[in-house]
Amino acid sequence: MEIELSCNSYAFESLTVEPFNAEPPRSALISSYVTPVDFFYKRNHGPIPIVDDIESYYVSICGLIENSKDLFMRDIRMLRKYNITATLQCAGNRRTAMSNVRTEEKMIMLSPGLTSYEMQHAVWSGAKLADVLELVGIPNLTSVTRSGGKHVEFVSIDKCKEENGGPYKASIPLSQATNPEADVLLAYEMNGEAQYSVVALFLVVWATSCLNPVELTSWLTLNSNAYSKFFLSIIMPKPLNRDHGYPLRVVVPGVIGARSVKWLDTINILAEECQGFFMQKDYKMFPPSVNWDNINWKSRRPLMDFPVQHNTETCWLTVRNLLTRGRECDEAWKADPQLLYNLQAKVSGYAVSGGGRGIERVDISVDGGKNWVEASRYQKTGIPYIADHMSSDKWAWVFFEVIIDIPHSTQIVAKAVDTAANVQPESVETIWNLRGVLNTSWHRVQAIGKTKVIAFWQGVSGNSVMRWRNRINHFID
Repeated sequence: MEIELSCNSYAFESLTVEPFNAEPPRSALISSYVTPVDFFYKRNHGPIPIVDDIESYYVSICGLIENSKDLFMRDIRMLRKYNITATLQCAGNRRTAMSNVRTEEKMIMLSPGLTSYEMQHAVWSGAKLADVLELVGIPNLTSVTRSGGKHVEFVSIDKCKEENGGPYKASIPLSQATNPEADVLLAYEMNGEAQYSVVALFLVVWATSCLNPVELTSWLTLNSNAYSKFFLSIIMPKPLNRDHGYPLRVVVPGVIGARSVKWLDTINILAEECQGFFMQKDYKMFPPSVNWDNINWKSRRPLMDFPVQHNTETCWLTVRNLLTRGRECDEAWKADPQLLYNLQAKVSGYAVSGGGRGIERVDISVDGGKNWVEASRYQKTGIPYIADHMSSDKWAWVFFEVIIDIPHSTQIVAKAVDTAANVQPESVETIWNLRGVLNTSWHRVQAIGKTKVIAFWQGVSGNSVMRWRNRINHFID
């Protein structure tokens, strides 16, 4: 859970340049149910690879199977296309708060002072991995191949120093990969954004409306190659961009983002889980007592499903309407002095849990956790959310909101509970770990009470309100 008192900043935060890592501010995350591509976090362990020749690009499927196979993009696109709405989250989400408790030498910090909000939500489109594996003779719901394969390893094109210059890689169990209900994708599109060519559109309209059938046939024959390219530029959805895995990436819903390998190169069927660095010597959670002197990497399993988590925003408003800014707000206050005394806060945000578990409830407290109120939940505007219902997106975050009175400066906290009754822990100290992963503790913030807001407004009028507009926006929206 995270809380921010400003709801207006949308600047993208660049955390590191090489490898490139960046994230949007918290306020941008709840601006829409589906995160725009430009606001989607970027997390990399090495330089972003470039794939120029899409026609010759292919993915090799090999390992403990009877028949290896190379799949080109045209082969993958021939399979049934699925659109899966899923939230991705880096295991290091909110690492800064954990480092404030205690910082270890090798705790990954992307940038000092930044809070590391690496969770966003998109619609991913592509072929299901279960369908792809059927092409090499692995039926749905298979736990072990005839040759003893039990795990599916994804190997990337990109190279990283942790692998001694080798490729990034990770794996999931074969039983998960072959389960159509797990919705594991080989995704080639993100958010279904279409790209249009104005010139192509004009030529198509002209060709189909201004030429008679004989002329149109002749024109198509002479310009078939150019026409095809123009036509495809109109109707083809936008592919993944380079930052997010072009031309093909894995999406494993409900699992930490480290297993959703980008820039896919090879799929290996293995007897044991992947032995890569990020499976065996990172993304594991240890108790607070473990340090670099006594760590035993083999004593913990690689992280897979992420736990229940949420992020919260608070914005000031009145029970009548959102407070207008500047001179309008000053005039409204003069016309009705009671307006400010009706001041309330809207606490809103999103919650999500791993493994396809729904969100059962979100509780909000304005007195540090002594008393709680339940927030309303929704995924689609105007439609109440029902956890685990067929109308809900099971891999997706859930929005919540509640309007609540905050009479004086206080601490706002919130906690989410999933359908398995998993609840966020109260204290970050109890879940601190040397790698700084999976901080799902309550987030605490001092909220400005209405008494201070009223005092501020009573101390300004007219042009002074306009002069202090930026300062006001820190706690009024």
